[in-house]
Amino acid sequence: MSVRSLLYWLARLLGDVNAVRRGRIRQRIVRRVAGKAAGRALRKTLR
Repeated sequence: MSVRSLLYWLARLLGDVNAVRRGRIRQRIVRRVAGKAAGRALRKTLR
């Protein structure tokens, strides 16, 4: 694992912890799923 990917992973983990503390974990999960779906749709479109 490169340093860059480790830092991105750590940032995502800290964001999850912060969302749990604030009670916004559901909103964060919905946005993550929507982002992944949008990325997949764009990837299929641009092939």
